[in-house]
Amino acid sequence: MRVLVVLITIISFQTLAQNKYQFSIPSQSADKSLILFAQQANTTLLFPIELAELEVTNELSGYYSVELALVKLLEGTGLYPVKDKKGLSVKPIIKVHSSATTDFEESKQTEILFPTGGIEKIAVVGTRSAPRSVIDSPVPLDIIGVAEFTQQGSTDITSMLSTLMPSFNVNDQPINDASSLVRPANLRGMASDHTLILLNGKRRHRSAAITFLGGGLSDGAQGADVSNIPASSLHQIEILRDGAAAQYGSDAIAGVINFVLNDNNQGGMFEVRTGQYGEGDGELVQITGSLGFALNEQGFINISTEYKQQGATDRSIQRDDALALIASGNTFVDDPVQIWGSPKVDYDLKFLINMGYELDTSKELYSFSNLAQRKIQGGFYFRNPQTRDGVFEGAQNNDGLTTLLVADLDGMGQGISCPQILITDNNVLDDNNYLLIADNSTPIGQNCFSFNEILPGGFTPQFGGVISDASWVLGIKGQSPSHWDYDLSVALGYSEIDYQITHTVNPSLGPNTPFSFNPGLASQLEKNVNLDLFRQFTINKKYQINFATGLEWRRESYRQKKGDLGSYVVGDLAFNPNTGLSQGFGVGSNGFPGYNPQSAGKWSRGNWAVYSDFEVHMSDAFLFGLAARYEDFTDFGATFDGKVSARMILNDLLTLRGSVSTGFKAPTVGQSNVVNVTTAFSPNGLEDQATLPPTHAISIQLGATPLRPEESINTSFGIVGEINKQFYFTLDYFNIQLHDRISTTSALALSQQDVQALVAAGSTEAISYGSAKYFTNDFDTKTQGLDLVVNYETYLFTIPSRLMLTYNWTDTEVVRVTLYPRIHEDGTSYVESNLTPQRIKMLEGNLPANRVSFSMIQRFDKLSSNIRINFYDGFYEDHLDAAAGLDIYASSEITVDLDINYQVNSHLKLSIGAKNLFDNRPDQNPYSGEAGSLYPATSPIGINGGFYYLRGIYEF
Repeated sequence: MRVLVVLITIISFQTLAQNKYQFSIPSQSADKSLILFAQQANTTLLFPIELAELEVTNELSGYYSVELALVKLLEGTGLYPVKDKKGLSVKPIIKVHSSATTDFEESKQTEILFPTGGIEKIAVVGTRSAPRSVIDSPVPLDIIGVAEFTQQGSTDITSMLSTLMPSFNVNDQPINDASSLVRPANLRGMASDHTLILLNGKRRHRSAAITFLGGGLSDGAQGADVSNIPASSLHQIEILRDGAAAQYGSDAIAGVINFVLNDNNQGGMFEVRTGQYGEGDGELVQITGSLGFALNEQGFINISTEYKQQGATDRSIQRDDALALIASGNTFVDDPVQIWGSPKVDYDLKFLINMGYELDTSKELYSFSNLAQRKIQGGFYFRNPQTRDGVFEGAQNNDGLTTLLVADLDGMGQGISCPQILITDNNVLDDNNYLLIADNSTPIGQNCFSFNEILPGGFTPQFGGVISDASWVLGIKGQSPSHWDYDLSVALGYSEIDYQITHTVNPSLGPNTPFSFNPGLASQLEKNVNLDLFRQFTINKKYQINFATGLEWRRESYRQKKGDLGSYVVGDLAFNPNTGLSQGFGVGSNGFPGYNPQSAGKWSRGNWAVYSDFEVHMSDAFLFGLAARYEDFTDFGATFDGKVSARMILNDLLTLRGSVSTGFKAPTVGQSNVVNVTTAFSPNGLEDQATLPPTHAISIQLGATPLRPEESINTSFGIVGEINKQFYFTLDYFNIQLHDRISTTSALALSQQDVQALVAAGSTEAISYGSAKYFTNDFDTKTQGLDLVVNYETYLFTIPSRLMLTYNWTDTEVVRVTLYPRIHEDGTSYVESNLTPQRIKMLEGNLPANRVSFSMIQRFDKLSSNIRINFYDGFYEDHLDAAAGLDIYASSEITVDLDINYQVNSHLKLSIGAKNLFDNRPDQNPYSGEAGSLYPATSPIGINGGFYYLRGIYEF
């Protein structure tokens, strides 16, 4: 027996019971009639679908209350309506039989008990009208129930989605600045901020993290951070794999993900999970829980929480340059000097409260809020004690030999002079001139300083931060006397990252440097006001029209707060204002210089939008949809977008669907104004790279222009097959043409004139910049692909089984790049792109072109299992994002996930499982000696190998 569940979308059952609705339902099989009834009443309805297929309902036409309409519809059938605290349902009239039970009846009873079988989920994302199922949607739609979502080894929502959706990708970010704290994820080959995130249908705010190092695809992206949502708070996840900017606004180019919250008014759960990787690291302790309460008989409150701690992992080998130092006698070098792995999670705490309350028979008040904070610490690149420019390595002498960077503490050309120390081998520590300055008992030793004295083995900064996140939504929804459904809401969202960096120095301060810094914080604040209106119309008793319209106002602000003084101050060893001379030492906390007063600030913009969205049921077989949205921004103007969609039922087995839409993504306030400096690899080794807004003088000098919105044309068409109630498939093709794509340029070398212009403009720290990047609309891409979903429920050796196959093919091509005029040293001109060939390859080939997932869920008595086989195609990696010829072409990989549950009693369930059961690893990195990374850092299967866990779940 199957049960159909239709989600509440607009108003509560008590409201429905008091108000009248227009019904137009012909006499037909009860399963079709009841689905149509739920759509026209916009209510929740549960019914036994296989019994309903055997019944024929009465014709229903006119205005009735929900209760009376359902009675009239079912009169004379073998079904009857039931109303209880959980809502409205339909049950079969019980007939008395003998005590004997047939084998068929026993097998049907088993099917009722199988939790994954026969549940047809309904979603609201992708339509403003009545909710619909996966196979009824005119656009590609995935619905993941919370049980399926949590029955896996991943512990954060981003990784959970990647496991279940082949078109959704996320990889490890071992050494990647803010990306290590908030990992960017990619849907359908797009950047992380090309997917709109909704929580209970309301827009989720962006993270404060901008991915300055995003592995090519997400460079410069600023998306939402969904990892702050506790998994225990969810009812289901709805993924719309289609362009939806005309319906939802900016960012919905690749699609929309809607996290639907748990609204249970009773009971709850408590879960404890522990695990670790096969290497013996990454130890996890996670505690989650949720609890539901009734607020009288009119409302509910559901509280969810999650706490997690997890140790760091290490997938490193010793670097070649560190081995050379050790071989030359430097005994101060750590082994390994640099860690590649997942960062340490000191704590990760999340709360979410969802509540609703019926004010009267026609209005409901609702609210949900989310609080989260986590502290993460990872590593940076090793600073070689003889080659790191601005800390250890000085200028070349007249003979072209490299010298050690030595500080003359009493000033250049004054007092005691410092000896020149040549770097002629891999151990400067035994050089006679170095031993002179290292002896602090002498005048030379007291006046001359090298960082080798306090950091003889070099150093590796430790980078992390505290990520805080809060959101709150308050709204009222109901139905007006004129039968318009309305939903009015206000929302606040706030994200903050308070950066921390330790085990590093501000070189310009010399021996007076601190070793720990607070480089400042970045924050994102968003305010939203929404009014949504909806009504159904019937024309000539033939055409059903679902019409929606609404208004939205939004204001967002991005803020950078300056760091502590030591993190950005320009010490005398970098620039002496009295002499105008520099001794060549770098400025700011090395690895991540603090935000200085010039780069600190707060920037805001507002926008408002109006939309219209309607669907017309031209017949039982044909559905036509049209959406349009006009949106106006205070900083770059207005945009208008539209969408056309359609669904045609060919026969009882096959349905065609498709859509064409235009879309846009507005440049974020952060992208338009952020100033950031980070240490990254270049063809010449480590260097400080500045990321500047396009309005900065240096950006303009390098060719920057003001940012414009990205614009897209999305095309999608597919076929849906429902062979029977246990077997369906969907196959969809998509094509996304994205114009004026927003990203950062590749690192552009700064000339001495560029640096002097920065210093003259007040950015004195620019003397340590090696290159700069800026945000720009520099290229166009075409992304196309296929999504296949096959779902089959059957019995394997009398065991109820659900089989699911998902396949994704995605291909991205950079079809246009902007060319800029350049001048050769001999004075001749040429044109060149701001994107390196390696950067273009990363855009086109860093994600696997083909991904396949096959899963089988089974239940036998008290034992259930979920086994999943994952295939990942090969990929390309520009190792270290250095554009230095470190090209990796990795092969395909297969992993196996397993989760086994045992139901101890009606409340307690124990689970044991593994993610990547056989501990498969990606191809070893052929350039591992360069920076110590044993595996390609962007591997789609991660770099950590198998993770093994135990869970205990108590439900009440």
